[in-house]
Amino acid sequence: MKIANLLIASVIAGLIVSPVLAGNHSNKHKKLPYGLQLKLNQGKPLPPGWERKLSPGTVLNKEFYNHGEVVVPVDKDGLLTLRVEGKLIRLYEATREISEILN
Repeated sequence: MKIANLLIASVIAGLIVSPVLAGNHSNKHKKLPYGLQLKLNQGKPLPPGWERKLSPGTVLNKEFYNHGEVVVPVDKDGLLTLRVEGKLIRLYEATREISEILN
């Protein structure tokens, strides 16, 4: 009887805790605002301060990725170095997740 109660309690605790541990990672894949997207499509430079939104662990927006120039091709770890308007960014090619910002 004690084992059954313990098993039921652990299942209930797992159901309660799992949504909390899952977290909300939707902010990693934010889309660009409409106006900024238009500027990039027209080939205009990015606004000042755009790099403040970049930090290791976040995903580089696809438009910024397409706007950049590959400086160092993909290495054995899947990392590449990209220059976006003078800023060097090392990121994983497959996911565009930023590993580090070099300058």
